[in-house]
Amino acid sequence: MTDCALPGREDIERLIETALAEDLGERGKEGDCTSQATIPEKTPLKASLVTREDIVPAGLQIALEVFRHLSPASDQKALVRDGEKILAGTVLASISGDARGLLTAERTALNILQHLSGIATLTRTFVEEVADTGTIILDTRKTTPGLRRFEKYAVAVGGGRNHRMGLYDGVLIKDNHIAACGSIDQAIASAKEKGLSAIEVECDTLDQVEKSLAAGADRILLDNMDNATLRAAVTMVAGRIPLEASGGVTMETVRAIAETGVDFISIGRLTQSAPAVDIGLDISLLPDQAD
Repeated sequence: MTDCALPGREDIERLIETALAEDLGERGKEGDCTSQATIPEKTPLKASLVTREDIVPAGLQIALEVFRHLSPASDQKALVRDGEKILAGTVLASISGDARGLLTAERTALNILQHLSGIATLTRTFVEEVADTGTIILDTRKTTPGLRRFEKYAVAVGGGRNHRMGLYDGVLIKDNHIAACGSIDQAIASAKEKGLSAIEVECDTLDQVEKSLAAGADRILLDNMDNATLRAAVTMVAGRIPLEASGGVTMETVRAIAETGVDFISIGRLTQSAPAVDIGLDISLLPDQAD
């Protein structure tokens, strides 16, 4: 497991350029016809990013970079940091620059910020729900194609931990792998023969847990087990290797699952179905109106 840092400059640039192209047409040739038609060139604008609800922001610097892309001479100032708990009505950042550029960038910047902050906010809620149990909240690979590094960053910002980033950096032997190769024993043995370590096995039953333990698994994922079975698995393993619970976890069930004694709970909905939070761009004053 790794905790994802803010994606690098190249990844951020790629995301912004792809997202802006959806609004501006092929290679930006068409542009924002509404802003171009209604706003005179070089009209100055001052605005603020404001949250309408309590949130944990994530991706604020990426959002500000979107505005900078379309208004290069603009001035942005972040007033909060990713990962802070922010109350409704708080100004997240102030922005001033060319009105056409800023308003053209508005929706793309908000889409990114609202989505990533939604993930961070939901993650923080789950983390706080199990805070005194010692159980760690994990994400999964159930992410939006092309946005995995950004969404996993948001999970980390929210206080969760990242599971494997992809198929390349972690071994997780699932039911289909077992079915294809013949048995849990064979799957684990084959992985070890390839020199792989930190081998995790997905188990649906206590019998599979026992077999995985005997075959030398380094970690076990307890998939869609009820709480009584989870407790039995915890007793069986007796702390010899870490146990991860997964499958249909909700805010209503996560506390009870943690209290069974599992080490980790992985939750697909953190990235798969977190609702976007409500953040708006509020125009405060045109600089030439200040007098």
